[in-house]
Amino acid sequence: MTFKKKQMLGLGLTVFFLVVLLFVILFNTGKMRENMLEIVEDRYTKVNAAMDIRQNVLLTDRELVNIILDSSLSDSASVVPMLRENQEFIRTSILELEDTLNMQRSKTLLGEIDTAYTNYLNMEQRLLAALESGATEDEMQQIYYSATDDKNLLLDKVNEFKTYQEGLMNEAFETADAAYDQLFLSLIASVVAATILIAGVTLWVIRSTSRSLEAVTEGIQNVDYNNLERIPRLTVESHDEIGKIASSFNSMAASLETFYKKEREFTEEISEQNWVQTQSAELVNLYTRSTEVESLAMQLMEKLTPAVGASLGAFYLMENKSLKKIASYADGGGSAGREEISLREGLAGQSAAVKEMIYMEDVPEDYTAISTGLGSMRPKSILIAPVMVKDETVAVVELASLKPFTHAQRRLAEKVFETLGIAVMNILGRMEVERLLLESQAQAEELQSQSEELQAQSEELQTQAEELRMINEQLEERTRDAEQKSAELQLAKEDLEIKAKELQQSSKYKSEFLANMSHELRTPLNSILLLSEMLGEDEESNLTEEQRDFANVIHSSGQDLLNLINDILDLSKVEVGKLEVVFDAVNISDFGGRIEHVFSHHAVRKGLGFMVELGDNLPELFYTDEQRLQQIVKNLLSNAFKFTEQGAVVVQVEQAPSEEQPDFPVSDTWLKISVSDTGIGIPKDKHQEIFEAFQQVDGATMRKYGGTGLGLSISTEFARLLGGTVKVESEEGKGSTFTLLLPSLPEGVQEVNPIHEASKEVAIGVEQQTTLADQAVAEMPEQRDPAAFSGDGNMQEPSNGLRGKTVVITDDDHRNIYALEKALQKEGMNIITAENGMECLEVLRTTEKVDIVLMDIMMPVMDGYETMRQIRGMDRFDELPIIALTAKAMKGDKEKCLEAGASDYISKPLKIDQLLSAMRVWLA
Repeated sequence: MTFKKKQMLGLGLTVFFLVVLLFVILFNTGKMRENMLEIVEDRYTKVNAAMDIRQNVLLTDRELVNIILDSSLSDSASVVPMLRENQEFIRTSILELEDTLNMQRSKTLLGEIDTAYTNYLNMEQRLLAALESGATEDEMQQIYYSATDDKNLLLDKVNEFKTYQEGLMNEAFETADAAYDQLFLSLIASVVAATILIAGVTLWVIRSTSRSLEAVTEGIQNVDYNNLERIPRLTVESHDEIGKIASSFNSMAASLETFYKKEREFTEEISEQNWVQTQSAELVNLYTRSTEVESLAMQLMEKLTPAVGASLGAFYLMENKSLKKIASYADGGGSAGREEISLREGLAGQSAAVKEMIYMEDVPEDYTAISTGLGSMRPKSILIAPVMVKDETVAVVELASLKPFTHAQRRLAEKVFETLGIAVMNILGRMEVERLLLESQAQAEELQSQSEELQAQSEELQTQAEELRMINEQLEERTRDAEQKSAELQLAKEDLEIKAKELQQSSKYKSEFLANMSHELRTPLNSILLLSEMLGEDEESNLTEEQRDFANVIHSSGQDLLNLINDILDLSKVEVGKLEVVFDAVNISDFGGRIEHVFSHHAVRKGLGFMVELGDNLPELFYTDEQRLQQIVKNLLSNAFKFTEQGAVVVQVEQAPSEEQPDFPVSDTWLKISVSDTGIGIPKDKHQEIFEAFQQVDGATMRKYGGTGLGLSISTEFARLLGGTVKVESEEGKGSTFTLLLPSLPEGVQEVNPIHEASKEVAIGVEQQTTLADQAVAEMPEQRDPAAFSGDGNMQEPSNGLRGKTVVITDDDHRNIYALEKALQKEGMNIITAENGMECLEVLRTTEKVDIVLMDIMMPVMDGYETMRQIRGMDRFDELPIIALTAKAMKGDKEKCLEAGASDYISKPLKIDQLLSAMRVWLA
């Protein structure tokens, strides 16, 4: 239990006990109040009422006696109203008491009082009547004394009633007194119990907290801050805040131990670095004092060998592709190393060839022994390192030691060898300069004699200057001829403008031709792809395996034809400058993951290695057209996998360094994407040719690997539209590297010299815009050519999402109707067909339920646009899904279909998975 919970529990119990105590006090106080109200408002009131009745009865009786004794008073007008007032008061008091009585005894007594008063009242009324009639005193006394028993009975009952109520009032007083005593005792008991419980809870909280705090304090005091290699841990078992403090202390102790260990290692590393820097500085000083390579080598071996703890060493200089020993240490009479070693001969020759350091601790038995005055010893370890200058080996140093080289000693050797090559080259350079200086002195003497010859030549030049003046006059005459030709060129320019207009008209005809060609090719191609895909994937049919292979070949060939059509249309759009690019933020890190995901199955299928390497300095967001970027990289990777039979394909994505960026200041941030392969390579004389449309390396390449030669041409044009370039580095038989350089352009490409609008024609092509159908299939696994860098290969469409649904297929081409009908019947759908828009409207009017409509656009009688408008005009079909299917993929056709009332848009030829996914989405 946490410390907070303990405090809350203690406080809660305290509040609970106080509330219970308060409830007991309020309960007993309420009972006392009820008793007091009963005494004051009930019993006391009833006793007063009884006394008032008795007093008024006695007052009335006294007045009656006065009337009898003094008849003259009968003439007083004030006596009778007073008697009437007394009667009314007594009667009212009896009625009020009757309403407040709740005990049977009280009700009985009150009834007897009412009866006795009624009898007494009769006597009073007879007496007053006799008084008014003039009766004598004796007659009135007789009437008065006849009711004496009733009067006495009345007074007795009133006294008895008063006495009974007083008894009840005394009982109430006794009850209230007992309740007070009970309240006092219960209050004392409750206070004592609450005090004990609160003290117990408080003691429990304090003890549980203090024990944990003492354990934590003792653990912290036991820490030795001078030695943090081993810090004692706290063993607090509570799960409260103090337990968390103990856990945090243990975590801190582990961190301190780790920090102490790393600090000690860092200190050792700094000491090692300081030693390396000091020793290397002393050795570098030798470079400036040496004028010959042999002298430098000898001084270096005398200093470096003992510095790294070696006992034997040799210095080899590279001359004419071989190593020649020019210095050694502890030579032992010429036995330290061979005088000359060829490349790749022995460890020294191998180190020079591979340009890498070689370190060995298991020294061969026949290795040169280290000689001393007392004998010889075999070394325990050897170190052989090449001396490099610009990736070229200029020397090799070999060292041997009686014990293994330490890490610091090896670092010192590497540090020295890093600059040794430059020193060697500098000394060789100075020696060469001295040699050239001697040669130049000899040449100076020769120049002296040549200057005399030049004097003679100067005179000859003067003669030639005269000839040049004459030539200048001839040039002026030619300038006049050029001006005349300029006027002729102006006329030719006007002719070219007329030709430009004719070219504009020709471009328009080309656009219309490509549009019609696209429609006429896609319509039959749609049926071919659908039916061949159904035949190839239908394992339950009676087709043989060979026949299904035929269907797959047909489908693959149709798909290649479709890709070719799309490439031609894209290239046409680029050529006329109407290809739209949309610049937006692109996450390059996610982009690299999508590349690897989409093309990994190509690598597995061909048995190639495939890696995507992302640089460390990539920007978080890069502004370009992501769709065109995907298409460029897809084309480059497709070519890499196509022309690579073994090895690997590597994609490197990094920020282009400043030296590789183009000279024009388009952007400060450039992206470099390199696609490298180990394929057949490209001859250098073909590097420019492969970027032209319909061009490959040669005819043999086209026959072996296939393709149209449009991929690199389209990629180059797309890169130009994005403000970048595509370059190639390749040698035949050694693979290729295609590099894409793109600038980050948040504002898009700024046109510097925009082409005149008259020369730009609307290009034909499939609009690359995402519809709901595209989104529905974007995550389907690619089977052949990856069209986009997205998707989840594990996505499965529900098998019964379309079963039992009714679909109306509206198309004037029976081949398309047949293919769609067969495909949708396999999904269990009810099929209704219509050959034009009028038939479709009639079907909708006469059919009770239609779930979805597949609508062709170009049809006789009534086209798809008008049909969709009339369907949307019917209230019944406001929400009916309509998917437009058309082979005419002109720019703006999608928007036109959606404006006419289509729910979605799919261009032909159709992919059956794409169509089924879109239908499932709209029917969900």
